[in-house]
Amino acid sequence: MRPAARHGWARAVAAVLTGLAVMVLVAALGLWAAGAADLPDGAFPRVVAAALVTAVGGSVELSGNAGALAQTHAGLTVIPLSVTLAGALVIGAGFLRPLRHRAVASAGELAGWAARIAVLWLLALIGLALAARQTFAVDVGSGTLSDLTGLFDAAPKVGFTTDLPLTVLFGLLWLAGVLVLALLVARGAPLPGRLLRLQESVRPAAHAMVELLLAYVVIGLVTALLTAATRGHVATTFALILLGLPNLMWLALTLGLGATWNGRVSGPFGLPMPHILDEILRTPDVSALNLRSLTAYDGRMWWLALMAALLLLAVAFRMAVRSPARIQPWQHAVRLAVALALTMLMICLTGRVSAHYGLSLLGIGDLGGGLSGELFLKPRLWQAVGLGALWGLVAGFLGGLLARPVQRHGEVSGPAD
Repeated sequence: MRPAARHGWARAVAAVLTGLAVMVLVAALGLWAAGAADLPDGAFPRVVAAALVTAVGGSVELSGNAGALAQTHAGLTVIPLSVTLAGALVIGAGFLRPLRHRAVASAGELAGWAARIAVLWLLALIGLALAARQTFAVDVGSGTLSDLTGLFDAAPKVGFTTDLPLTVLFGLLWLAGVLVLALLVARGAPLPGRLLRLQESVRPAAHAMVELLLAYVVIGLVTALLTAATRGHVATTFALILLGLPNLMWLALTLGLGATWNGRVSGPFGLPMPHILDEILRTPDVSALNLRSLTAYDGRMWWLALMAALLLLAVAFRMAVRSPARIQPWQHAVRLAVALALTMLMICLTGRVSAHYGLSLLGIGDLGGGLSGELFLKPRLWQAVGLGALWGLVAGFLGGLLARPVQRHGEVSGPAD
């Protein structure tokens, strides 16, 4: 009964509520900086709830209505990864806290502790899904379009609602991923006896990938703050930091490793920072976003490849130093290749962006003119995964070679007397 008392329902409530509070704070500040506080009908709390739903993989559906003679069509697919990352770090830390200072934990104990958190998380998901529902009227301005919509009682409206079953399903899968990753990454987290071998084969590589992703976020944060201090646009910059900084920086990681994303921007939609992305993607046809197109627009973009190479080599070295000395460089290469390929897969699946909106009246499409638009950014998935595996092989092997002269923790340099 002592383990249950040590991490029972009270600690589970604290872990879930703390995680939710941090996610709400990050999402609310980011949306406030983006101007969402000015939305009509007191919609701001519901928009915050929708942001949390999408942050954990839930489904938010857009709907349109413009009377009997008109139609609106809209769609939005984007994950605010700043909110996702904040929630994952806090909930993961809350999950691990009662388990610290332990060498081994039984599978039943870990499952019971995770189940308590999952039950409370399920209730939170249902509450968020029910709260994230709202409808807005679209301002079409003045002129002919305004006269026509008034004449036919076709004032366009757009709203959002949640798909409750999908939100619950993907929200629970997100939680499971966070808890499993926390156990794999944290060096002091206990594992069941049968899984202790993962401490040697999986944990150093998983920890290296988390370090790589967080390093990119820190670099992006410093760059964004310097940009806000020197060039202005403070509100836009803080909205980006609090909602989508990992989206941008992890995209930069894949581009630095040579991956290609296809995309297009039209109409009123746009990418807030940096401006170069909007310029490359705002074309009549689908554009390719990669190192070649970036350097063609701005030759300084080659630093993305240099930064990726240096940071990857650094985490590969740290991975090898944390591993036992008997592990060969080729084994480091294979483990880092698998870890980086999975990391690239995760970035590609969570970093996709898609948004569109349009208005038609009496069968005339895109009547809204400046109101209609489209934005999408999608990766060439298997190319990115393959490049991740290739870079992981090279960096892992070099990291293993560089770590050979380094004395590991707990080793001795010579035979005992």
